[in-house]
Amino acid sequence: MEGIQNEEQILEGLEQGMPQGGMPQDGMSAQAYNNISSQENNLIVWQLELDNILERIEHLLKGDVIESDGQGGYDYQTPKDKRLIILNAYGVQLIMNFISFYLNRNTILSNYREERVFEILHTIGYEIADLVYINYETMGLNTVEKRSRSSPLMMNVLHMIESAYNRALFGEERDSLRKARIVTQTQPLTASGMPMQQQSSGFTLNPFKRIMGG
Repeated sequence: MEGIQNEEQILEGLEQGMPQGGMPQDGMSAQAYNNISSQENNLIVWQLELDNILERIEHLLKGDVIESDGQGGYDYQTPKDKRLIILNAYGVQLIMNFISFYLNRNTILSNYREERVFEILHTIGYEIADLVYINYETMGLNTVEKRSRSSPLMMNVLHMIESAYNRALFGEERDSLRKARIVTQTQPLTASGMPMQQQSSGFTLNPFKRIMGG
C-alpha cells in the first residue's frame, strides 16, 4: 500500500550507504570522513526542512509585507494598509493547522503515483473550500471584498501543497537524497578532507574576466 512512510525508516535507509559502525572507509582519514558526513547531514537537513515554507505561508496569510528593519536588513512587517489583511488571527491559525498535516517530511518522502496525487489534491481543494465557506465569519471574512480575495488566497495555498506532493512523485525526493550521498562519497578528496575541485577547462562564465584576459 502506497502512502506516507515513517521518516525515521527512510533516513535509516539512506544511512545504508555509510560504512558499518559509522567508521571511515579504508584509506580515508577521520577528517575526510567527518567532512563528508557533515556535508551529507547539511544536505538532508536543508532538503527536508519545511519550517521556512510554513513560516512564509503564515506571513502571506496574515497579509504581511517585506519592509526594511532600519538596520540594513529586511523582514516581514504588519502592513500599514489594513485592507491588505484578509484573515484574522483565528483564520490564519485555522488554515495553518489544516496545511500542516500535508506540508511535512512524511509527505515529501513518500512514494505516490500521479493518480493518487490528483485524488489527494482534489479532496484537499474541496476541504479548504468547505472550511472557508462554513467558517468565513469567524475567520474575519466579514466583507464582500475580503470574501472575493479569499478564493485566490486558498488557491495559492493549494498550489503550495501540490508542490510538496510533486516532490514525492515516484519517490523522487528519496532517490535524490541517495544520489547526493553517492556523489559526495565518490568525490576525490584533498589532503584536508575537502572535495577536490575539478580543473578548469579555460572557459569561464565571467565575461569581464575573459575580456581582461584573466
